[in-house]
Amino acid sequence: MSKLLHYTRRLHLLCHHRRAFLYPLSASAPLPYSPPFATTSESSFFSFSSPAFGRNLSTGASDSGNGGKKEAQEYPSGEFECREFSAWEKFLVRCRMLIALPWEYVPKGSVLTMKLRGQVIDQLKTPFAPALSLPQICENFVKAAYDPRISGVYLQIEGLKCGWGKLEEIRRHILDFRKSGKLIVAYLPTFGEKEYYLACACEELYAPPSAYFQLYGLTVQALFLGGTFEKVGVEPQVERIGKYKMAGDQLMCKSISPENREMLTTLLDSIYGNWLEKISAAKGKRREDVEKFINEGVYQIERLKEEGWITDISYEDEVISRLKKSLGLPEEKKLPMVDYRLYSGVRNWTLGLSGGKEQIAVIRASGSIRRFRGPLSAPTAGIIAEQLIQKIRSVRESKRYKAVVIRIDSPGGDALASDLLWREIRLLAARKPVIASLADVAASGGYYIAMAAGTIVAENLTLTGSIGVVKGKFSLSKLYEKIGINKEIISRGKYAELTAAEQRPFRPEEAELFAKSAQYAYTQFRDKAAYSRSIPVDKMEENAQGRVWTGSEAVSRGLVDAIGGMSRAVAIAKQKANIPPENKLTLVELSRPSPSLPEILTGIGSTLLGVDRTVKTLLQDLTSSEEIQARMDGIIFEKLEDSSCANPLYAMLKDYLGSL
Repeated sequence: MSKLLHYTRRLHLLCHHRRAFLYPLSASAPLPYSPPFATTSESSFFSFSSPAFGRNLSTGASDSGNGGKKEAQEYPSGEFECREFSAWEKFLVRCRMLIALPWEYVPKGSVLTMKLRGQVIDQLKTPFAPALSLPQICENFVKAAYDPRISGVYLQIEGLKCGWGKLEEIRRHILDFRKSGKLIVAYLPTFGEKEYYLACACEELYAPPSAYFQLYGLTVQALFLGGTFEKVGVEPQVERIGKYKMAGDQLMCKSISPENREMLTTLLDSIYGNWLEKISAAKGKRREDVEKFINEGVYQIERLKEEGWITDISYEDEVISRLKKSLGLPEEKKLPMVDYRLYSGVRNWTLGLSGGKEQIAVIRASGSIRRFRGPLSAPTAGIIAEQLIQKIRSVRESKRYKAVVIRIDSPGGDALASDLLWREIRLLAARKPVIASLADVAASGGYYIAMAAGTIVAENLTLTGSIGVVKGKFSLSKLYEKIGINKEIISRGKYAELTAAEQRPFRPEEAELFAKSAQYAYTQFRDKAAYSRSIPVDKMEENAQGRVWTGSEAVSRGLVDAIGGMSRAVAIAKQKANIPPENKLTLVELSRPSPSLPEILTGIGSTLLGVDRTVKTLLQDLTSSEEIQARMDGIIFEKLEDSSCANPLYAMLKDYLGSL
């Protein structure tokens, strides 16, 4: 009996000691690779197996200097390897193509054409949505690598509106496609740093003689409204916890603080340094030569060809002729081409890329975080906590899913909604492995929900962290005086007018309570981050303070476990779920959007609708002190995230309030 009690106590202490890990971390033997995955809807499946472990101390979590972070794990790399099908598998693929659906027909020797232009979203796209879908772009690259009917890929790249995390994902799939030995060519009518970053990963790169291009470098901007509010008689009363939490400064101040200048400079140096390194490696040049070229302010397209930055100067018809010649087609014969949208309808089953019995769920969470959908919100607008919670609970209760990958692309939002999601993901992770895969940004509330996962995987340039909160309201006393408005309030209760009295500033005791509530929310956020990541609170405080980190910086601080994209997250999920190496894997997409009326009627009043929503959300969010916001600072990343914003003020407001 004494021995039984002894071992029971030891088991209890062991469970208590490991409670922050969600579930025991397990190791397994190296895993072979089979056809990789791409993203499809819930009704379609595809196969995936993890590659052999690739231990890389530069991309895995480290336990040095992070104050008690859990020990470094050996994560599978998720690297793509184009596997040669056996004779039997090739025969099955031919048979499936014979009975494929009519819209899956692709002529032999076709070239897949994709126009990468405009907004790129991290959600599955509806048939009516104008934006490009990152999952479908990636899926098309994978299918094209294995499809015997596809002889190459032709990309037309211009005017991209996405962050560097998505660019890294697309660029990785371009390089993966090249492993198939098939030709991939890029055509750049207009391009800047982001477009060139993608295009230089291709085998050949062309631009027309009159191409618009700007390769002048990268900038980051911060817009401050303190002077404007002062002139119109509006006094923002904001409590922002964290010296790097810039959202409050933008409303109250007229210039940037030393702390935020330091943060933005570090982010810019990291992104610009990565750009220089990737370009120099792709073009076979020294980093110093790339930087020298940028600083010369080159505007002649001829210099790009002369110095080897592009393959040649050609119009599109000339590029098509080159493609035909490279593929061995006669000049008089038309090049068979299949469009990105049409090719998205080709099922993985048709190409022999599906069939695994073991299932892993994929849940996508993109946009600003809210507790519930507003009356003006589109069905696909942002992360609605009450809907996402129901989806998480259904996965937790289901026995069909062995693990879960939560794909996050969010600057944050409502702190309460973020905390509720954190709790549900923690409960889910207690039953099965949960891996968080971060896209462009998972900051503030976005990181709040990510830290509930057992393992976090981010891109090298994902913006993450920003552990802090902001809460505020406007005092309109001077504005009311100028325009002759008088507002009288009769109240009962010492703090009854805390959120109701916008016609006057806070009284001293109200300001004190307001500050305490914001500090309390920050403390909860920071302490839960420390608990979730198994880092002492004092060490987490050094990483918090509202500071935004890149993915590579976050790894060294224990905020992120590994660098990589969706493929690596899935490989880690398979490892954690102890799925046998020889088994194929099926991913099930649970975030299947339905087309909304604005999407169906795309282009009809879309601009006015967007402005109207932004203004309404601005008034609702910033004049209500009942909701504490855990969201990333409203920073304009010119040429870093969205360089096409014609109106900086509108862009800042839209970024501050989240995606609409």
